[in-house]
This record gives sequence, structure tokens and C-alpha cells, in this order.
Amino acid sequence: MEEAPKLTPMERRRDSLAVVSPATAISWEQGPHDPNLLDYFLILRKHQWLILTFLLTVVTIVTIASFKMKPVYVASARVEVDREIDNPLPFQNADSYDMYIDLDTYIETQTKILQSETLAMKTIRAMDLTRYPEFGGNAAALANTGPNQQAPAILGEFLSRLSVKRVPNSRLIEVQFAAEDPQLAALAVNTHLETYKEENFKSRYDSTMQASDFLSSELEDLRQKMEKSENAEVNYERDNQIWMVDANQNTTTQKLADLSHALTEAQTELALKQADYQLAHSPNADSLPAVLTSPVVQDLVKQKSVIDVQYAQALSQFGPNYPKVQILKAQEDSLGKQLNAAKQAIIHQIDDEYAETQAREVLLERDLNHQEALADNMAQKLVQYNLLKRDADSNKELYDGLLQKLKEAGISAGLRSSNIRIVDPALVPSTPSQPQKARNILLSLLIGLVGGCGLAFLREYLDNTVKSPDDIQILTGLPSLAVVPTLANGTARRALTGISRTANAAGNNGSDSRVEFISMQQPKSMVSEAFRGLRTSLLLSQADHPPQVILVTSALPQEGKTTAAANLAVTLAQLGDRTLLVDCDLRKPGVHSALNLLNGRGNVVGLSSYLAGVSPLRDVVVPHPTVPNLDAIPTGPIPPNPADLLSSHRMADAVEDLRHLYKFVVIDSPPILAATDAVITSALADGVLVVVRSRSTPKEALIRSRELLSSVKGRILGVILNRVDSGEPDYYYSYRYYPDAYGYGDDTEDAKASPPAGTIP
Repeated sequence: MEEAPKLTPMERRRDSLAVVSPATAISWEQGPHDPNLLDYFLILRKHQWLILTFLLTVVTIVTIASFKMKPVYVASARVEVDREIDNPLPFQNADSYDMYIDLDTYIETQTKILQSETLAMKTIRAMDLTRYPEFGGNAAALANTGPNQQAPAILGEFLSRLSVKRVPNSRLIEVQFAAEDPQLAALAVNTHLETYKEENFKSRYDSTMQASDFLSSELEDLRQKMEKSENAEVNYERDNQIWMVDANQNTTTQKLADLSHALTEAQTELALKQADYQLAHSPNADSLPAVLTSPVVQDLVKQKSVIDVQYAQALSQFGPNYPKVQILKAQEDSLGKQLNAAKQAIIHQIDDEYAETQAREVLLERDLNHQEALADNMAQKLVQYNLLKRDADSNKELYDGLLQKLKEAGISAGLRSSNIRIVDPALVPSTPSQPQKARNILLSLLIGLVGGCGLAFLREYLDNTVKSPDDIQILTGLPSLAVVPTLANGTARRALTGISRTANAAGNNGSDSRVEFISMQQPKSMVSEAFRGLRTSLLLSQADHPPQVILVTSALPQEGKTTAAANLAVTLAQLGDRTLLVDCDLRKPGVHSALNLLNGRGNVVGLSSYLAGVSPLRDVVVPHPTVPNLDAIPTGPIPPNPADLLSSHRMADAVEDLRHLYKFVVIDSPPILAATDAVITSALADGVLVVVRSRSTPKEALIRSRELLSSVKGRILGVILNRVDSGEPDYYYSYRYYPDAYGYGDDTEDAKASPPAGTIP
């Protein structure tokens, strides 16, 4: 048995023992990614085969169906429907008739008549439609069909082929009929319209004759009534001396209206005069409009104002006894007296006008009262007079209307007029209207393309797995520290096989030709570059104190956490620093198999042996035989209580001791949602890396894992997106510069030139 290596403390700087505080972590917060056209293009590119399959299926079905359909010809005709101006009723003329019957409603009614079963049966009988192969009905059954019997099947077939619709914003109705025989289609439309026109004329003729018979019987009785009512009106008017000015007013009411109007004007004028009178006998008489607008007053005021100014100037200059001053004083007094006299004259005139208006108002009010008494008496007489007049007028109007309509009915009965006019008769169609093969195929292309895109977006919406770094950023806000492509379809898997053959030829049994060593044996592969990028992100997250103890876990099993932990440990060891890989998955261990540590001791001792107190820490450390600076601690015997062992103080002591012995400690733990081991161990680590498998890990699982780690204040460094298919559109278009720009992606030459296993390239 190979002797276990001795644990010797490595020289470390004092500050390297400091634990990285989560508060000093780099802020990875970024805004959510807004969808753009490229994102939608990637979804369509990703599901291109689904879209093409759906498109081809729809186009194929529609094409086959279109070529199997029999050609159908459609004949079309147009008919104009006008108002029915011949009205057999005497109660309104043509204009008032149009007020009650809306033209749009009338045309819509005619449209329904064209689609009626009665008219269709008459057309079928007129054409003898059962003799055509398309309508192979029973002619005898059709001939014996009565009004109360069930409609024959040919009626439903005829109506299903008939199409009637109104031409918008016009009085035209378009009638179409579809048939396999183009001549039959045109004949059916023309026959149907002729039948409709004949039935319309017949209906109008019957109603006209009925109205004529009714008018003839009623006209004589109405004439006698009219004569009797007119005689009664004339006698009453003569006996009561009712003289009418016009049809609505007599002489008495006309005079009453004139007196009422004159009294209203007199009262209005009296109110104005009264206002002037009151103002004239008030202290403010000078503000009367008559005073202010009087030319005499205005002239006197102007002269007095001039004398006042001159008098004031002379008085202040010469004194009151100066002759000129006394003359000016005398002129001033004279003008004042004249001004007062002019104002008094205006006031006397206002008083006279006010008294005159009062007298006129009294006289008009007296005459109005007298005329009102006469009008009341006349109004009582007019009640009976109006009744007689209205009766006479009504009888006369009815008699004239009946007489006019009777004459019109006689003329209409002799005329073969109709408000129906066939504008465009149906012509024999030259080309079939169905199937329109080109249109159907183009429409199927459109439907197939749109439907395929819809299925693609639906499939993408129903896909609830994590697929890209953008999904990780949006769901958790965590950075994607590495995007590891899959090896299933690439050349890297073939390169690993080549390395294995080279190692076998060198006598090394190919022990290191596995995916966990791809970071060392294929340094130019995209996988190796991804893990080196992960190592760089971790080292530069804090240049002075990068995370020393790193926990690698995942949300669910089979996501590649052990592979990620092994490759991360290998890339850290390649820096020349002592690195330890610890397998803390005490339920389903995998590190010993991944690193090919099944040596002579097998998996007899390991972490569980130390935690149980069976073995010291130095005895469970196994150096890797081919990777320098890389040691590992396998699981050891699987214990019945893994969570209890990981929660013990021995586990915390072991991590603290390993901090002094190794520059980096990588811990592989069970999935977070499968067991609590990872949550427990996260409290001992400086940071946690969560491995997510592309198109496998549900989004809810990733969110729940983040919540569990955050609940114990575990510091999540970031996410490793594993098993990304480099051929997928979203990966190719987003990360295409990785393999192309710098030569990564094809390590065939590396496989040929790779040194034997056990040496560092």
C-alpha cells in the first residue's frame, strides 16, 4: 500500500487567512435583459425543424385537397330595387310614405325575399331543375309537394348554392349561384330574378285591385258625410256672426291682440316716463338724460364755465370791487339764472309727458278689458264652430284622397310597372371560382408559417428549464461565471479517446483520459477555456483575498457538479498552488471515481472516517498521481447519518485546518434540493458555486436553491451553466466568438501532440 502523504503546513501570509466577507463582494446586479428581435430570431432558429414540418404538412394537405376538388362556376347578376311610389292607401302621399318605410329596411327585406323558400321553389319548378345531374332529385316527389308537406332535399341544395347580398352604399342587390355547369349557374340566376320580378309585380297588382274595390264602396258614403258637415259649418257661422280674418283668427281676437300690444307698449313707455319724473324731482335732476343732452343747457354750461374761470382769475388779481370783476360777476349770475330756467323747462316737459302717458295707459286698459269680455264670448262660440269646421275639412280631405287614389288604382292596374330592374343579367362564367389553387397554396404557406412560428413560441414558453446566462440573470440576479459546452457532439470527445490511446501506448493504462481532466489534456478546447474563465473570475473577484474554500453544488442530481468541481480543482492546481478537492457527498460519492483514485486502499477511508473519529485527517488525504499540487479527500464508507456528521464540530475543525495547509479547497457537495448537506456545508465555505445543466434544470429548482442558500446567509459566487449545446442557436449567436476568434473548439491536433498521461503540457 502506498504511504499516505504527510500533512505539512505551507507558508502563508498573515493576511491570506482572512475570510472574505460577503459585504466586500463585487456587485453583480444588472438590469433585466429586454427582449429584442435577435431573441425572437433565435427562438425561430432553434425550432426551425418544427416550423418547417408544420409548414410542409399544411401546404401538402391544402395542395392535395385543392387538386382533388371539382371546379365550381359562379354566375353573378345585379338587380336594382327602388321605392314603391304607387301607394294604394289614401292616407298619405308618396313623400310621407317614404318617411315611414326606410329604404335600407326595404332593400334588406327584398334581400330576404330573394332567399325565401317559396321563391326558390317557384324557380326550381320553372327550370325543372331535377333534370340536371347535379340535382338528381325525384321529379315526381317535387311535383306532388304541397304547402303543408316537408320541403324536398333539392330545395336545401338550391338555397345552399344561392348567395344574395346587398352592394354597399347603393340600391343594388347582387345574386350569385354556384354550379359545376357554368351554363346552369347563369340560367339559375336569370330565372330566379325573372321569377322574383314577376312575383313582385303580381303582389303589387293584387294589392292595387283590392284597394280599388274598397275605395269604390266607401266613396259614396263619404261624399254624403262631407256635404252634411259643410252645411252645418256654414249655418253656424252665419247664425253667430263669426267673421274670420284667416283660417286661425277672427276679427274679435285680432282686435284683442292689437289692444294688448298697444297696452304693453304704453305700460313700457309709462315706466320710462316715471323713472324720468322721479329723477327730475330728486336732488340729482342735473343727471337727467334730457338735461345732459339738451343743446341749450350744454351751451349755457359752456359759457358759464368760461365766465367762472375769468371771474376767478380777475377776483384773485384785482379784488371784488374792481369794475371788471363786478361785470364778470353779473354775467356769471345771469348765466346761472338762465341755466336754472332751462332745466326747469325740461322738468316741466317731463311732468307733462308723464301725465299724458298715464292717461293713455288708463284708456287702453279700459278698452282691453271690454275687448276681453267680447273675446270670451266669441271663444265659446268658436268651440262649436271649430268642431264643425274640423269635421267638414276632414271629410273633404278623405273624400278627395279616396277619389284620387281610386283614379290612380285604375291607372296602375292597367300598367305593368315595377320598381325592380335587372341591371346586369348573369353571363356564363368562363373560369371556375373554386378551387383557387394558387390562392389556397399561398394561404396555406402563410398559415403554415404563422402556425409554425406560433408552435415554436408556444414550445419555448412551455420550456421551463434554464437555457442561457440571460435566464440565470433574470431569475436570480446571479452572474454566469462559466458557460461549459457539452462534449456529446463535438470533437473533444474524440480527442479524449485519442489521449486515452496515447496513454495506453505509454503504459499508463489511460487512467487520466476522462472529462474531469479535459482542462489539463485539452487546453485549447472550449471546455478548458470555460473553466479557466471560471478560475479567473474567482481569483479576480477579490484580488487581495480571493475565496479560499469553494463549495460546488447543484439544484438537482445529474447536473455535472462533480465534473465541474474536478475541473475547477485541476485549473487551480495548474497555477502551482496546492489545491484540495473534498468529496462531501456522503450519499452518492463521485470524486474518487472522477479522479480515478481507486488505488490499493479503494474507498475504505475518507471524510466519513475522519468525521466519525476513526482516522486522522492526514490519513484520508490522497494525492493525485498525475496532477501535481492536487490532493483529494474521498468520501470513505457511506454513513447512515451524513447531515449529522457534516454538522459536527469536526467538520468545521477540518475546514479550518485545511485553510492553513492548502491555497484552495474545493468541496463537492450533494444537490441542494435532494439533501440538506449542501446548505449545512455552505456555512463553512467562502463562497458557493451552483452548477446548472442547460435545458435540464427547471427554473423553479434554481430559484428555490438560491432561496435556501440565502436563508442561511450563504455567499453565492455565481452559477456555472453546464452541458450547453454549442450547436444551439442561442449559444452560437451569443458566444460564437469563443471558438472562432481564437482557435478554440478543435483539439484534434492537441490529441496527436498531447504528451503521455502524467505529464503537464
